[in-house]
Amino acid sequence: MAGNENVEEKIYNRADIVNFMGLTKDASTFKRMTGFTDNGKTLNSETYERRYVDEKSSRKDVTGYSTEIAYTFDRYTNNDVHDVVADVHDLEKTGVVVPIVAVNFNEAGETNGTYKARKRNYAIIPDSDGDGTDAYQYSGTFGSNGEIVEGIASTTDDWKTCTFTPN
Repeated sequence: MAGNENVEEKIYNRADIVNFMGLTKDASTFKRMTGFTDNGKTLNSETYERRYVDEKSSRKDVTGYSTEIAYTFDRYTNNDVHDVVADVHDLEKTGVVVPIVAVNFNEAGETNGTYKARKRNYAIIPDSDGDGTDAYQYSGTFGSNGEIVEGIASTTDDWKTCTFTPN
């Protein structure tokens, strides 16, 4: 890009992209997801692949996604996010869907103190708990359950919680 010769590049720090979870599907306030040791996203691209008889190689097109966020967390007391997820594990609940807002602290919004964010509903898909020798750990995945909504996140409590405004 022309004109960016003197702009210093800065690596994205993992701690600068933070997830916040709504405690119910219709939540308007989202709590910071603390105590997570794994929170990586996998897109699980769905593809259509074919090879035409007049060509030497095949073609692929992305036709959809089955996005998941893997999670592992050290269980803490007095943590509402942990309580919701652990309840699904402990009581073997089905059909629990929560909204998650991913806030990117590298991308400021138009208003001072706001940041670009993406919100999506996810099903809580438990895998295991009780792992770890020091902390009791829970793990599983959050499976996408709807479309991504782009917007802006803001806070009034130094990012312990946030609100989300769609674009």
